[in-house]
Amino acid sequence: MREIPVERQDENLNVRPFPRDDAKFAATKIAVFQYITVGVFVFLLSGYWELQVRNPEVYNEKAERNWIRAQPIPAPRGKIIDRDGRVIVDNISSYRLLLSRDRLREEHIGPIATGISLDANELAGKVRRLAQRPRYESILLKESLSPAELAFVEAHRGSDFFPELELIKSQTRLYPQNGFMAHLLGYVGEINDQELNQPEFAKHDPGDIIGKFGVERYYNDFLTGKDGSRQVKVDNTGFEREVLGYKEAVPGKDLTLTIDIDLQAVAELAMEGKRGAVVALDPRNGEVLAMVSRPAFDPNHFVGRIDPKEWAELVTDPQKPMFNRAIQAQLAPGSTFKPIMALAALESGMIDENFSVNCSGVTNWYGRPFKCHKVHGAGVTLHRAIVQSCDSYFYAVGNKIGIDTIAKYGEMAGLGKKTGIDLPQEKEGDMPSSAWKIRKFREKWFAGETISVSIGQGYLTVTPLQLASAIGGIATGGVWMKPHLVKDNAPKEPNRREILDLENISKIVSGMYGVVNEGGTAAPSMVPGMQFCGKTGSSQSASNDYVKAMRQKGVIIKDNAWFVGFAPRDAPEIVVAVLFEEGEHGTLASPIARDVIKAYMDKQARKAAATSSLARTFGVQPPKAEAGQ
Repeated sequence: MREIPVERQDENLNVRPFPRDDAKFAATKIAVFQYITVGVFVFLLSGYWELQVRNPEVYNEKAERNWIRAQPIPAPRGKIIDRDGRVIVDNISSYRLLLSRDRLREEHIGPIATGISLDANELAGKVRRLAQRPRYESILLKESLSPAELAFVEAHRGSDFFPELELIKSQTRLYPQNGFMAHLLGYVGEINDQELNQPEFAKHDPGDIIGKFGVERYYNDFLTGKDGSRQVKVDNTGFEREVLGYKEAVPGKDLTLTIDIDLQAVAELAMEGKRGAVVALDPRNGEVLAMVSRPAFDPNHFVGRIDPKEWAELVTDPQKPMFNRAIQAQLAPGSTFKPIMALAALESGMIDENFSVNCSGVTNWYGRPFKCHKVHGAGVTLHRAIVQSCDSYFYAVGNKIGIDTIAKYGEMAGLGKKTGIDLPQEKEGDMPSSAWKIRKFREKWFAGETISVSIGQGYLTVTPLQLASAIGGIATGGVWMKPHLVKDNAPKEPNRREILDLENISKIVSGMYGVVNEGGTAAPSMVPGMQFCGKTGSSQSASNDYVKAMRQKGVIIKDNAWFVGFAPRDAPEIVVAVLFEEGEHGTLASPIARDVIKAYMDKQARKAAATSSLARTFGVQPPKAEAGQ
């Protein structure tokens, strides 16, 4: 039988031999598959080793987070108390709402924001900003929920609605109503991104509640407590089933102020409906007895989160209710500066008490007319010049002693620099001098500019607190104590102590006594039996050209009214400075100071009477009163 050739056979059977290259490719594919299989197995085995052998506690902890949660227990802030132990700022029970980021669903942000009156875009932005932080850290949504918001949360919490909502009990700040002490106390709120980057808040985390303004801000660390926590077991809906652990919160420390609520209330009522400030100090130790700034704001509206619309209204209000005029209003003091002028004249030796001028109502200096508010006639000396506030006299004094002598004694009294009070954002005002003008304007000082400064105008500006401190130091014979609001922060030594001629001080005090008690510019404020001394002042709040231009438009701009006074005459215990913006005449500011000083003197008399009565009843010698008591 004839054999069929192999090639022919393959051709007939339609079968071709397997090429060597294809065989090699198939073998490679099998090998790669085997290697991948082995690799996957090794990877799974190593993962099992990592999970079960090497670090089981780490992964067990992560797993437990699905059913064990740590709930924070916010620590209540310390109370703020007045000098007599009366509570000014307290805490009330409320609810704080948190957003659990590890259970957050993006589509829930809008409905949640709507339900608790938040801006959805702002909340979404907050979630994005905190995206890099651990997901188990929650976001504070609201510090204090209203009844309607609480009802919304209770109705929608859980797996069926918003499992990311977490409700915890907390303590919310409660402030006095109607802006009472608002600028002094300040307010609290949630820390923002800018504050998180500041060194003073280095220990705080997002969502923390901090002091934002006033005493709350300055003493934030003292008032802030240490949060506690609760470890709880939750079910798959996020609701608590069992408490596993508990760590008590440590409340913040209580803060005792030097403020006397009784005097504060008198000052607040006296400034009702006005724009300005009142500061009352004890010049013997620097304790602030009262501090008012009007108009004010309600700190309770800031607790947790203020409505953006309300905030916008506050910061754009032309009356500036957020502005603490007691320490930030830098205005010309007018004639309340004249006691400091008298100090400079007498202590420098350039003028004595017998120096006199003729006041015709207007005097020409360096080619310009300078008016006096009244024609005082001939023979005006120091005492009469202070009592009747004669501008012509002080024009002549200022021209004789010069700006640098004025500045020396103004700076000695504390003008042109901060007092150092324990409040944030204090302003320093301006005590001009020839060096000051070169430094600030790169210009020389002109002699004509001294004339304006001599009556508390021109470049000279002070704050009400500076004025109270300056006059208080003069009245006590050259001892200036640092103003302070907290008893534990009392300075042991004077801020400044100057050796002054007590006879010169007596002459200045005698003039200020006459302002109130000898028919002077504050005669309507005299109180029989009260050794009340003071000085009125009025100062321009705008330039003459601006005032004239506004008058042509039908807008009347009045002068600011000032008064600074103290009592008793020989051993002052209280000094009060009053700024009444656009009050026009210092005579209208003096009754405010009178009312505060009278309230203080009456209270001291009642205390003395009560102590004396007790001493007689029990037959003991009454203790000697200390400064500030």
